[in-house]
Amino acid sequence: MLLAIDIGNTAISLGVLKKGMVTRRYAAPTAGTQRERHLHLQRLFQKIRHQYPSLESVIICSVVPEVLKIVEPMVRRQLCVKPLVVGRDIEVPIQNNYKNPRQVGHDRLVGAYAAKCLYGCPCLVIDFGTAITFDVVSRKGAYEGGIILPGLRLSTEALFQKTALLPRIEEIKIPRALIGRETQESILSGIFNGYGAMCRGLIDLIAAEIHSRPQVIVTGGYTQLMKKFIAKKIDHMDSDLVLKGMLLLQTSCIKKKS
Repeated sequence: MLLAIDIGNTAISLGVLKKGMVTRRYAAPTAGTQRERHLHLQRLFQKIRHQYPSLESVIICSVVPEVLKIVEPMVRRQLCVKPLVVGRDIEVPIQNNYKNPRQVGHDRLVGAYAAKCLYGCPCLVIDFGTAITFDVVSRKGAYEGGIILPGLRLSTEALFQKTALLPRIEEIKIPRALIGRETQESILSGIFNGYGAMCRGLIDLIAAEIHSRPQVIVTGGYTQLMKKFIAKKIDHMDSDLVLKGMLLLQTSCIKKKS
């Protein structure tokens, strides 16, 4: 049994994994004051400790260093477990062909490794999160790099902050029509139809670049909303891809030790 903790820019996702499956999920916002974050996490860890008193393994993957500094000692105190941190205590066993390998977010590497193991190569992981990332794994199983774009929420916030008259979009939701009849609908149509067309085009460009049709795996918080706009290009939807990747890392470590 493993508790996997994925610290992202918007949310902290936690999953209890057993026999290759996520059996229970938890979440906490990354944003907020330090006190708010601490109280929220404290309640979560108390619940987890009560539900899983025999929990012995925790792996953390983080792209927010200041939040990792809060979460790691809380795991030690609340769960009485010494967690393994991806990139420090445990390396992702995938060849990294980035010019500067340290520039790649650990979550991207873990997702690429999970996609490689679970769905085969070549593959392309699209993560619809705070940012939208495309990560390419070659036919030989190496991480080749990718593409980074501002996510849906970031794009709507940029329009609101950098224009005088465009409104803030309070709820990211699928537009009713392609041609908007009001400003909010026009923005939502631009975001969803625009990103959908762009993603479809980028998938084709990447396939031509690597001279192969990759398995396309989509993950991230906005996956369900974007599904309609790239459905014909998707091979697999896996909202737990990074969490499953951490379980695969644990399995890899156990095999090495044995």
